[in-house]
Amino acid sequence: MGRLVSGQSLQWRLALLTGVCVAASVAVVGTASFVTTRWSLLEQLDEELVQVAQNASSTVSLNVATLGGLSPDALGSYRGLVGVVSARGTINQVPGQREMLHAGPEEIAVARLNSGSSARSVEFEGQTYRMVSVPMQVEDEYYAVMYARPLTSLEATLGSLWVVLLVAGMLGILTTTGAALWAARAVLAPVRRLSRAVKAVTQTDQLNPIRIYGRDDLGELTKSFNTMLRSLQQSREQQRQLIADAGHELRTPLTSMRTNVELLLADDKSGMLPEGARSEVLGDVAAQLGEFSALVGDLVALTRDDHLQRPHELLDMAEVTESALSRAARRGPNLRFDVALESTPVMGDASTLERAITNLLDNAVKFSPPDGTIRVFLMDGTLTIIDQGQGIEEEDLPNIFDRFYRSDKARNTPGTGLGLSIVAHTVEAHGGSVKAGNDPDGGARFTLRLPVVELSEQYE
Repeated sequence: MGRLVSGQSLQWRLALLTGVCVAASVAVVGTASFVTTRWSLLEQLDEELVQVAQNASSTVSLNVATLGGLSPDALGSYRGLVGVVSARGTINQVPGQREMLHAGPEEIAVARLNSGSSARSVEFEGQTYRMVSVPMQVEDEYYAVMYARPLTSLEATLGSLWVVLLVAGMLGILTTTGAALWAARAVLAPVRRLSRAVKAVTQTDQLNPIRIYGRDDLGELTKSFNTMLRSLQQSREQQRQLIADAGHELRTPLTSMRTNVELLLADDKSGMLPEGARSEVLGDVAAQLGEFSALVGDLVALTRDDHLQRPHELLDMAEVTESALSRAARRGPNLRFDVALESTPVMGDASTLERAITNLLDNAVKFSPPDGTIRVFLMDGTLTIIDQGQGIEEEDLPNIFDRFYRSDKARNTPGTGLGLSIVAHTVEAHGGSVKAGNDPDGGARFTLRLPVVELSEQYE
């Protein structure tokens, strides 16, 4: 039950928020309608009472003391009250009237000014009356005729209006909240489907694409999630392939070392190896250990993403290339290097870039003849390395940067098959590209490009 409420909390929050907004709107509109209606009804009632008071003034003016002979019965079923106040404040009432009218400053002001009218609500024994006053002149005396009527009918009308507004408002709030709940359920249905699909991926570990139901924002979200799933699937396949290839490559040196170690152990017991053979076996073991260490180091370098985490800094690619050239020259002492480097500012990590360039130079050293020349040119952010080897077969070019890929020519040469993969991995991480091909004059040609930094923009 808790999970159900938690899973549906968003649609309930949307429904409740809609209900609260509608309730606030109903309250504002209902209050405004009630106040406006009450004011309008009071204004109409005041106009009617003023008309009655003016009509009564013609009768009252005949005899102010007796109010022209008016009686409570003559005032009809409205239970009205009539009185006259003079400019001096003297009040005369209808004889036998059940309630006595009291003149206030408003009524006296109408009598003194002999113009205008007044209207106000008064209380008589818990009942509210509406009282108006109109001016009246008898000879040289100024009076104000006061007329009051109970607000029973007006209050009944306003009470009925209040009940109607309250019932209609409550029905509107409930109806709107229910409709909002239904709409939220319908709108959030794709979200629930996406949530179930994500949960299924988590529980089953199956990176199957999620069905896209529309072209709205949720459809775009699903499409982005499917892109992430494809990327994860590709990464997983690459990881599996890397593990399989690494296991295959590691098996050979381990098997050879095991054989040599078993041979040495057997020689300790029987002394079957001829003189000098033991040193050769130990040398072979040392070479295999070196090959094994190189392979492990290349695997670690290929799988680590430290260079993505470390911040890149401004480098001169020419200086990085010169450092890599010094290392390559030690590995090919009989080779000649034709070098032309121009200063090229780039953003990157010096250690990983130097390793990538060193791998390209080591590849050129490995396949160049003993007295060959390696040409190295750096211009406009493009590093070109050309050797004088036999070049690259056309069928090998598409796979030359794949992990553990080795052409037929390279199978008997030292190496782990990961050097060029490290190059491609590093260059892509720096936003560049690397391409392999054959030079028209013979030999392999590797072209490495990195984005050049405009120094004026860098220091702006």
